[in-house]
Amino acid sequence: MYVTLVHIHVIPEFRDNFIAATRDNHLASVQESGNLRFDVLQSPEDSNYFVLVEAYRSREDAAAHKDTRHYLHWRDTVADWMAEPRQSVPFSGLYPQF
Repeated sequence: MYVTLVHIHVIPEFRDNFIAATRDNHLASVQESGNLRFDVLQSPEDSNYFVLVEAYRSREDAAAHKDTRHYLHWRDTVADWMAEPRQSVPFSGLYPQF
């Protein structure tokens, strides 16, 4: 399992738009054949701070996600709403095993 934690700080005035756009990306991403989960988390202490938990069966499945229409649309839509560049941190998932 290949997991990426994506840390995102959003400019406050774009928070609601970001949540809506990310919901659309989430709904499409969980339909991808290699996707195991796609969680969208919002900090209870900073409502402008989000973490996306993206789990795919393989590194190749995760890479294929970045070529999807919904991801490219999300990326381009939210780019100017971020307070700083997003940070992606890759992990190898140990458990659960798929």
